[in-house]
Amino acid sequence: MTRAEDDVPGAAHDGAPVEARVQTQETPPAADDLTGPRTGRPDPRVFYPAAGLILLFVLLTILFTDTVTAVMETLQRDVIGVFGWYYVIVVAGFVVFALWMGMSRFGDIVLGKDEDEPLFRLPVWFAMLFATGMGIGLVYWGVAEPLSHYVNPKPGVEGSDPALAQAAMGQSYLHWGVHAWAIYVVAGLALAYAIHRKGRPVSIRWALEPLFGDRVKGRLGDVIDVVAVIGTVFGVATSLGFGVLQIAAGLGYLDVVQPSTALEIGLIAAISALATISVVSGLGRGIKWLSNGNMVLAGVVLVLVLALGPTLFLLREWVQSLGYYVQNIVRMSFDTTAFQGDAGLEWQSSWTIFYWGWWISWAPFVGVFIARISRGRTVREFVLGTLLVPTIVTTLWFSVFGGSGLYRELTEPGSMLVNGKVDTDTALFQLFDGLPLGALLSVVGIVLIVVFFVTSSDSGSLVVDMLASGGNPNPPTWSRIFWAGTSGLLAIALLLAGGLEALQTAAILIALPFSVVMIGMAVATVRALRGEHAAIVRAERRAARAALTEHVTTRVTESISEQWEELYPDRPDRWRALVRRPRKGTPPGGRGPG
Repeated sequence: MTRAEDDVPGAAHDGAPVEARVQTQETPPAADDLTGPRTGRPDPRVFYPAAGLILLFVLLTILFTDTVTAVMETLQRDVIGVFGWYYVIVVAGFVVFALWMGMSRFGDIVLGKDEDEPLFRLPVWFAMLFATGMGIGLVYWGVAEPLSHYVNPKPGVEGSDPALAQAAMGQSYLHWGVHAWAIYVVAGLALAYAIHRKGRPVSIRWALEPLFGDRVKGRLGDVIDVVAVIGTVFGVATSLGFGVLQIAAGLGYLDVVQPSTALEIGLIAAISALATISVVSGLGRGIKWLSNGNMVLAGVVLVLVLALGPTLFLLREWVQSLGYYVQNIVRMSFDTTAFQGDAGLEWQSSWTIFYWGWWISWAPFVGVFIARISRGRTVREFVLGTLLVPTIVTTLWFSVFGGSGLYRELTEPGSMLVNGKVDTDTALFQLFDGLPLGALLSVVGIVLIVVFFVTSSDSGSLVVDMLASGGNPNPPTWSRIFWAGTSGLLAIALLLAGGLEALQTAAILIALPFSVVMIGMAVATVRALRGEHAAIVRAERRAARAALTEHVTTRVTESISEQWEELYPDRPDRWRALVRRPRKGTPPGGRGPG
């Protein structure tokens, strides 16, 4: 296989010889999963049910927009009222699982063959992982969310303006920090182990093989993959919807064009076309270049806002908010606003439960993608890299953008509001407007949103195509184009069905069935890693016993040889003949051949 050069040392091992460890793994397929030929056809048991259900939803939404909107509003209210507590507890459990995997005895197991080296250099790996994981959402919510929590605090949160601002930053960290990436760890780790360690196809069902065995090859596996495909397409469409709303608002804010539904549909069509071109080019070219490019561009914008804004305040606020987040993470993780009644439920559906649903609906997409680019890394590298580094970068992003918005609102009350409210679509451009080079930053911001938009769409389309093609890592071009177009159509349908609220509702609803699949993935991962670790320990003990026997034999032989030479210097090797054991096949007391 052709690999990118990597300046990271080879994956760590737990000390066992390769000969001993290799017994616990299966050889992955030899095909180049980055540049191999695009062959095969979709799996009809997955492709057609998933595509049919999604297109049916799109058709019904376009034909019966008001009815679909009413149904989605009712479902959102009922799901939050009945299952809100479930989302909270299951996501907290995923955090515990991810930390356990990273710090446990399983951490040295390689996601691949023991001699495999990481597929991508560390900076490239981080860029692809981070941009795919939540890039476009950060641009949309970076300024808007902390401001929203400050202007309209979470029910039950009270205090002075500085206290409310601090609570707003802490709540934003909760939604975008460790919890979000722990969800990705659950899916990504299970898939990376199945794909790279066990040589299974790129498919969600194989992550559950340790739990269900051969049943994943039948109808059960088909249902799992159909749910994963639908969840991924809805998750990607939700992000595309956010991106289009912000692009349209930005163009309107700059007086380029008046925002409208027609403009939003046109933007989806145009940017989906760019995503189609990228996804056709493949993971090793278009997607990789776009991921690196938008991370560089995002870094430039971040540095400019930090330098042009209240720099020292932002750095102090970042450190302080990190401390607040760490100090209150357990309390915030389990806060369901149970004593705040209907207001608490409404807030949860708009924020925390929406985010948990959004991240879960993205889990199959991000899980497959980061698993595919993580071959050769150990479990510990995978977990810590996926969990901690993006969290630190995310908190810095919110401190710079959200902190700048809060600073301006605190020092100039009302300057970041529109008619007394936070406009989530224009908040970023309002911030840019008050900075030097504001017009240039606004243009760069729109470009950044577009690039993140394309990255999310092309990566999501590629992953969906893999899942719908039975795990084929290089599905045919026509099906890649189909899924890129389908994601765009679904985003249009959701915008027609209610805009932002419909996007949030879709994420929450589609996450419910896949959360059950994710629980199964976590259990299956533990079962598989326990079995492998036990086999490794047994192999290590056998190797240690063999080494000890050889060492003792060598020392005894050397000691006897030295003593014999002292007693019989004229016959230094005679003692060996006296103690030589009969050769295999020689009868007791007899002489061997020769």
